[in-house]
Amino acid sequence: MNIVEAAFLGAVEGLTEFLPVSSTGHLTLLERLLGHSTDDPDITAFTAIIQVGAVLATILYLRKDIARLLRAFFRGVARREERRDPDYRFAWAVIIGSIPIGIVGLVFKDHIETTLRSLYVVAIALILWSGVLWFADRRATQTRGERDVTWKDTLIIGLVQCLALIPGVSRSGATGSAGLLRGLDRVTVTRLSFMLSIPALTGAGLLQVVDEYDAISNGVGWPATITATVVSFLVGYAAVAWLLRFIARHTYSVFIWYRVVVGVVILVLLWTDVIPAT
Repeated sequence: MNIVEAAFLGAVEGLTEFLPVSSTGHLTLLERLLGHSTDDPDITAFTAIIQVGAVLATILYLRKDIARLLRAFFRGVARREERRDPDYRFAWAVIIGSIPIGIVGLVFKDHIETTLRSLYVVAIALILWSGVLWFADRRATQTRGERDVTWKDTLIIGLVQCLALIPGVSRSGATGSAGLLRGLDRVTVTRLSFMLSIPALTGAGLLQVVDEYDAISNGVGWPATITATVVSFLVGYAAVAWLLRFIARHTYSVFIWYRVVVGVVILVLLWTDVIPAT
């Protein structure tokens, strides 16, 4: 993979990671259009590793919130009276919500990296989950904020997040739908989705670095992978800042229609044999 392609894919990853449109679905489509086999171990690893750039952007943007939650967590662990702090409860909620996707991701790792990478899966998931997102967006009461989040909320959201392992569903789309149906407001849902992305995507990326180091070296190449990760970080930071402002004033409608259009376009490309499904 040349540096220009890597930078382009990194930009797409950074832009789409936090939008409810499926970054993996977009990368799978674009990698296929660029002539890469998405079933190859190096391409699969590349797709997972460059997400770390977007995660680092999230950590940087939310650094004050993360530091506040960590302080509250360790104070609560050390002193019982500190456990009444809502930040302590929220920190525990994030930890609990992060567990399901880690377990499911490890158990079904082989299927996720092969069977589910079909563009038919991506297209159908994009279209079908648009209906779920539409339903959640219309039913949203938005009566609860960040201080109202409980471990039960994040456990449910974390379980639904597991569906994002299917390319096309979208991690932020899955967590957003579940959060809205739990009565949380859109900003709280979005910020919680950012928090839950940190352990999930960091773990997936680091696992691929360890498992597929040689595959990357002999395939895509580390210069391209590092370039894409850096670009993902830069674009991801801008995307996080924009999305929090946008979602405070708008519904998910624009993303819902976008998902449907992209899903239909992929199906047309498949049916006309422009690109192969796998």
